[in-house]
Amino acid sequence: MPTYPVRSLGTAAATAVGAASLLYLPSGLFPVLGVRMARTAAERSDRDLLLGAAVAEGLLTLVYLLAILTAAVLVIIWTWRVRTNLAAFPGALPTLSPAWAIAGWLVPLANVVVPARVVANVARDSLWRRNTPVLVGVWWTAWLVFVVGDRVLGLRDEQRYGRLTEWPRSETEFATYVRYYQEALGPRVIPTVACLVAGASFIVLIRRISVAQQDRIAKAAPLWPGYPGGVVPGAPYPLPPGASANPAGSMSGRPAAPGPASASPPAPPAAGDTIGA
Repeated sequence: MPTYPVRSLGTAAATAVGAASLLYLPSGLFPVLGVRMARTAAERSDRDLLLGAAVAEGLLTLVYLLAILTAAVLVIIWTWRVRTNLAAFPGALPTLSPAWAIAGWLVPLANVVVPARVVANVARDSLWRRNTPVLVGVWWTAWLVFVVGDRVLGLRDEQRYGRLTEWPRSETEFATYVRYYQEALGPRVIPTVACLVAGASFIVLIRRISVAQQDRIAKAAPLWPGYPGGVVPGAPYPLPPGASANPAGSMSGRPAAPGPASASPPAPPAAGDTIGA
């Protein structure tokens, strides 16, 4: 059965997940900076400073979105590969087809349950666990809290920001911006912490599953003694240098039975020798 290498891809996916989790912090906790900028704007009656705060928050959000999209692509590819590898592992009992490793992340409503089921199945069969590791539940619960919380709070803050005076003139109108950022800070702590928990737990899962699968793939591939690189690419079995992948006289890809170490033709009879019938 064909298998796919996952160690390097797992490292890339784990790095992208970690980067996206950290890049969410400046965006999620921006109200900390927003309060200071709004107070400074109120003291100076500087409306441009309030506009600068909105632009800065938008840029930080854009950077995070680019990071999460990159991580999503790598995670989807990694999920498909580790799920496909299960077909080559004796004893594995996959419950969903490899197609769900991709569609599960993209199909609405299905993406609430299917990715967790796929990763749970992969974790059990890759780590030789009868039960699903607790870390899978921690990761998926934190991920759902983050996704739902960030979306709900994003819509809420957008509505509240739209009710603010676009060009404040009085001290009272400037104070509404200070109050807006103060009230936005507390609720945003929840999705921020959930993002960090989901990112950290998923990184551990990716690393453990990738290492376990790569080790199992390596143990299943015999190495030809002294052959650089081990297994000949494309060959059904390891071959020494110069040997053919399907030698003459072989049946169904199996090498022919080896002959004597050194065979030479019989010597001609000497003069006077008698050759019997």
